[in-house]
Amino acid sequence: MNNKPLITYLSQFVTPDRLAKIQALVALRTRYITVALEDVHQSHNASAIVRSCEAFGLQDIHCVTSKNKFDVKNTVASGASKWLTLQEHKTSQDCITTLKQAGYKIVATSPHATKTLETTNLDQKIALLFGTEQEGLTQQTIDQADELIKIPMSGFTESFNVSVSVALCVYSLSTRLRASDVAWQLNQQEQENLFLEWLRKSIERSDLLEKRFLEIK
Repeated sequence: MNNKPLITYLSQFVTPDRLAKIQALVALRTRYITVALEDVHQSHNASAIVRSCEAFGLQDIHCVTSKNKFDVKNTVASGASKWLTLQEHKTSQDCITTLKQAGYKIVATSPHATKTLETTNLDQKIALLFGTEQEGLTQQTIDQADELIKIPMSGFTESFNVSVSVALCVYSLSTRLRASDVAWQLNQQEQENLFLEWLRKSIERSDLLEKRFLEIK
């Protein structure tokens, strides 16, 4: 679908600075890395995870909500969820199946793993899986992972808070990815679709403007 005429029309209703920012950030967005969360429910953790993923340029977060609702508080997330694509799954199996069908390597975090994130190969899209605040990932989910990794620690504490773990892993992987020769950017159609989506979200009552555009087209 060609959205360029509509994008051109709506672009006149945002400031030049906002338009330039949208253009710059769309070019930096990636789906090469995604995060999947298994029943993470504490709102401050959910919100912090959303904020970190958006800040590091990830576009998608997959949320398994079989037991708990994924509750994001904008006071913590600073409105980050507005710019992301949150995909809910009823079960962990649904989530993993969807990710594998989309070509992702399933990488689960576990304190008992022997490999670290720095050794993870970037030759395939990566889905990072994280579990609940207390129990971590279920064994069934861990068993379906293509790779297990851990975050090296040097203290008495055995694990990081889940939102901190997400931030550390996403920072490490996204930094390596952007410095590599991997084609990590969204394709042209995805960038165009996202550009339009963000324009709509940046304009008050954009639906009315879009209706007017379709009438005069």
